[in-house]
Amino acid sequence: MTTTQRPNILFIMSDDHAAHAISSYGSRINRTPHIDRIAEGGMRFDNCFCTNSICTPSRAVILTGMYSHKNGVKTLADKLDNRQSNVAKLLQSAGYQTAIVGKWHLGRGEQHNPTGFDYWKVLPGQGDYHNPKFIGEEGVTEYTGYVTDLITDFSLDWLERRDKEKPFMLMLHHKAPHRRWEPDEKHATLYEDVDIPEPVTFHDDYANRSKAAAEALMRIDRDLSELDLKEALPEQLTPAELKSWKYQRYIKDYLRCIASVDDNVGRVLDYLDDEGIADNTMIIYTSDQGFFLGDHGWYDKRFMYEESLRMPFLVRYPQCVKPGTVQKQMALNVDFAETFLDYAGVPIPANMQGNSLRKLLEGETPEGWQNSIYYRYWEHLSKTHRVGAHYGVRTHRYKLIYYYGKSLGCTNAVDEERVPEWELFDLANDPYEMNNVYHQSEYADAVKEMTDELDRLRVQIEDFE
Repeated sequence: MTTTQRPNILFIMSDDHAAHAISSYGSRINRTPHIDRIAEGGMRFDNCFCTNSICTPSRAVILTGMYSHKNGVKTLADKLDNRQSNVAKLLQSAGYQTAIVGKWHLGRGEQHNPTGFDYWKVLPGQGDYHNPKFIGEEGVTEYTGYVTDLITDFSLDWLERRDKEKPFMLMLHHKAPHRRWEPDEKHATLYEDVDIPEPVTFHDDYANRSKAAAEALMRIDRDLSELDLKEALPEQLTPAELKSWKYQRYIKDYLRCIASVDDNVGRVLDYLDDEGIADNTMIIYTSDQGFFLGDHGWYDKRFMYEESLRMPFLVRYPQCVKPGTVQKQMALNVDFAETFLDYAGVPIPANMQGNSLRKLLEGETPEGWQNSIYYRYWEHLSKTHRVGAHYGVRTHRYKLIYYYGKSLGCTNAVDEERVPEWELFDLANDPYEMNNVYHQSEYADAVKEMTDELDRLRVQIEDFE
């Protein structure tokens, strides 16, 4: 299937929505009927990964098509220099109408506000769930309502007012389900009478792993606060019972926030159907990274472990993408901008570092397609979560991670050195990453192969720091 007509592009991105909380990905804990409509009508990517599992850097990568060390946004404290080229500017110059609504999180002010967008209405910083403020070219305004509904309202309003003779790109960025997981009234009692299953690795003791795993401050049993749980801790529970109680409080609010996102995705899909433009609109649903849903006893992200590294990526475009298909080849968030430009017929700038996913979406695997991906987390031992800086490589079989133990002067990083550590996981035999085999003699060849591949990728993307 192919077409020469330029598609509309609707890019829906939630915040911290793990793939394993989407029913089209086989979730054990959730149902997302409207998000599933995108998967049923298009392609589900099973191996889409982020290059830096934290909100601000991932968003910068998606906009610029460059890795964190190239676009200058390595940590939560970094801001995007909006004088850089980005996918919106390129599409705008090629005649697309462009808009961004919702979470921006890339800085505020003349040099950091959204650029390349005909219309923008974004949350200041992380934004609030209830009665949030929004920033636009007209200034700051507070609105009454729930943030997920409002983001959708503003998006639909812009779609209704657009020039219907021109293609559009709308980046619809939900705040939910980011911490502290505040559901709306409609979903406040959802799951009240059920117990959500605990993950297989819920009682991980971090044995036979790097010290970084044990040191991290994101444990369900120890690090969730009463603000997160929205309720005083019950008395007379054993430690194990209390951990399970905290998990239920956390995960139910998380899933309630997603239920609102799913409802609002349905509103937008229905609008496209009613307007008769669904067939010529590329609809993407993704999240800025993965998230730990009690996996390894954690919440949050940051680590290169699968639940944090993996992103949902669903694409529906009836003119070119076969319905109900699944893609096992590797994709990265650094590939998104190049894909949009390819479908829009816009030349991809030489400084972009990803690859267009167009052939994968149309059922082909390009010769020499990437069989390994590079990841780097820079925010060494940040005070909130204390996750050590690391980089690594993942192939279809193995994952190699290097905790280099230094802050390297990065913002939000703490200048405390750690002894460097290595982890190697055999994903075929250890899909939950519970057993570091780096020092086992039978994996010596794999260590050599993966180290060589890591070095190759670092040279390829010019990450020499």
